[in-house]
Amino acid sequence: MKILLVADKEERALWDYYTKDKTAGVNLILSCGDLDPDYLQFLTTMVNRPLLYVRGNHDGVYDRRPPDGCDDIDDQIYNFHGLRILGLGGSVKYRNSKDMYTEEEMAKRIKKLSGILSFTNGFDILLAHAPAAGYGDLEDLPHHGFECFNDLLNKWKPAYMIHGHVHQEYGDFTRNMVHSCGTKIINACGYTMLDIDQSEYPEEGKTGSAIYDWYTIRKKKKRY
Repeated sequence: MKILLVADKEERALWDYYTKDKTAGVNLILSCGDLDPDYLQFLTTMVNRPLLYVRGNHDGVYDRRPPDGCDDIDDQIYNFHGLRILGLGGSVKYRNSKDMYTEEEMAKRIKKLSGILSFTNGFDILLAHAPAAGYGDLEDLPHHGFECFNDLLNKWKPAYMIHGHVHQEYGDFTRNMVHSCGTKIINACGYTMLDIDQSEYPEEGKTGSAIYDWYTIRKKKKRY
């Protein structure tokens, strides 16, 4: 499965100078936030593939004008042909804002998802705006990562965590790293491509959760 990852900066190569060959073979688009809703609408229209997003800390415009044709997956798990994607947007709180959270507030968001995580027997991708603490974050408060993300990764060990928030121009930028639990971490700032092999996530209906697997297979049959 080929996934286009975007975050933080509207890339002219994908907007002003878009050509079909740049996204050939893409099956899905994932946005980590802080992007113009018109940009997301353009991408899902031109690539003609689903676009899933979480909110960044500068996405207040989405309250008035959410990106049409795109799916907000904050605080939920989205199943894309068997790939379980968990959305947790927002950044560390450094001023009063709807899309900023203290460590305790983010931990509460995760705790509220414990039931659905048990139901789905975990997830395969964590789609976030902010990084995990110690993995691609910075020393200044606005760009701290969440420690509770580390707890989440250690518990469920997803294949990938995708985030943004830390830009290339900040100087201390790493596109790819690996968490101590084995999760591959990708900073999607700007854009990058991710090719996920089928072996990296369970086949649809084979997660190990009997009820969830029955539910997903039933939905799949209805689609066809």
